[in-house]
Amino acid sequence: MRFEFSAGGIVYKKNPSASSGPAKIKILVAQHSQHHGWVFPKGLIGDNPSTGSGRRETKKEAALREVEEETGVIGKIIKPLVPVTYWYVFEKEKIKKTVYYFLMKYVSGDISKHDMEMENVEWIDLSEVEKKLTYKSDKQVWQETKKQLATNR
Repeated sequence: MRFEFSAGGIVYKKNPSASSGPAKIKILVAQHSQHHGWVFPKGLIGDNPSTGSGRRETKKEAALREVEEETGVIGKIIKPLVPVTYWYVFEKEKIKKTVYYFLMKYVSGDISKHDMEMENVEWIDLSEVEKKLTYKSDKQVWQETKKQLATNR
């Protein structure tokens, strides 16, 4: 058995409404190139050369880096979300994975600049997120995120 620790982000942005009503919130989702599932961007917390002096990157640094690499978007962390833990098997080894997600606000970037790990990246309406997500763990963190977004508007 092995343990993995990842970090990622649930990024939102407000699009002005076409009418004079309130702005519409869009959520960033990505489709993985290998398993083709729709997910929130995330990746392993590791030894990132940009952190300097060989120190391990923080959860926040990893989350911001992974969001930018996988989606082309730069986000600003608003707050941490409850970590998600799940099991999976890779090459006959059982792995317990914990993902530290952060609620992020869109700052800049272009989703067409995503890396090859993701085959598609999209901004979608709040009402479409749960239907679009493939995995239970992403749907679980989305439930908390919806509550946070309701209080952070």
